[in-house]
Amino acid sequence: MKDLSKYMSDNLRSLLATAYRSVLSNPREARFALQMQLALARGEKRRRAMKEKEGLDVPPFLICSIATTCNLQCKGCYARAGGIAGDTPTRETLSPEQWHRLFGEAAQMGFNVALLAGGEPLTRRDLLESIATVKDMLFPVFTNGTLIGAQYVEFFRKHLNVVPVISVEGDALATNARRGKGVHERAMLSMQMLHEAGLFFGVSITVTTENKQFVTSADYLEKLHKLGCKLVFYVEYVPIEPGTEHLAFGEEDVEWMERTVDERREQYKDMIFVSFPGDEKLLDGCMAAGRGFFHIGPDGAAEPCPFSPHSDTNAARDGLRAALRSPLFSKLRSASALSWEHTGGCTLYEHREEVEKLIIEN
Repeated sequence: MKDLSKYMSDNLRSLLATAYRSVLSNPREARFALQMQLALARGEKRRRAMKEKEGLDVPPFLICSIATTCNLQCKGCYARAGGIAGDTPTRETLSPEQWHRLFGEAAQMGFNVALLAGGEPLTRRDLLESIATVKDMLFPVFTNGTLIGAQYVEFFRKHLNVVPVISVEGDALATNARRGKGVHERAMLSMQMLHEAGLFFGVSITVTTENKQFVTSADYLEKLHKLGCKLVFYVEYVPIEPGTEHLAFGEEDVEWMERTVDERREQYKDMIFVSFPGDEKLLDGCMAAGRGFFHIGPDGAAEPCPFSPHSDTNAARDGLRAALRSPLFSKLRSASALSWEHTGGCTLYEHREEVEKLIIEN
């Protein structure tokens, strides 16, 4: 088994180095990429200090759901199924000031990256304006892309540490079938606008047994490359909807995906490829519950991951230190729950009844 902390730090360092190479023709973006590499080094130093002084293992990144509403109704949406988001607000939400304080604390502890999701995070412009001022942190924003216009292009140009990651399912047929009529075309327009502005952006693709060949093909990636896409984030499908279990990866699919993504990394040196949840066997299980990351809900609840919305600690109220020492997180780690056998993209979702029992036992 690899050392998890070193493995994740090495991968973040590699990602930022690749990002730097990919934007060398854009002096402003290249300068920012170098600044983020220095921020990563500071983050590593702070995490080591936390380990030495407080015995606290601080992972390098967070996943945060900052919005409780969305303008789309995508099939198989984990945020709607888990009660994170809906057509109207489903949970209390932290204020921009609360999120700013939380991310300020995160930066001081050595967290370098916070993946922002929802709902649709671009509905929270007030919040994004606030947290974009938190330096030493990178904020990839996972968006459906339909709200990106001239004003948001200018926002991303001003705040390079907020990186748009547009969700698609591959071609127009697949994307529109899951996300709604015309969504693929609008997402492509957003990519074109970002490309013309010379901005760094990426795509997020939910990978299933049915689309894995297409979305990892050289032909498809070449189209994204020509559009200016520099980051491809593959997320294994989690069967939220009954009857879709056949879309989830089995062990052979996971191994095939690992080989294929490695091949694409060799082929496209100026693109970044991230696969989630990644090689769990190599890391002795799931990285959730503070091993490699944890999830913060819109109300500040500290949860193992977005697919496991259970909590006994509030990060905004109690602080990130308390969240990392969460009794639930500790139980999940000590019970070897993160290595439970499972199919599909999420161990804890498949074993949600066992996780709920741990909550009751607290």
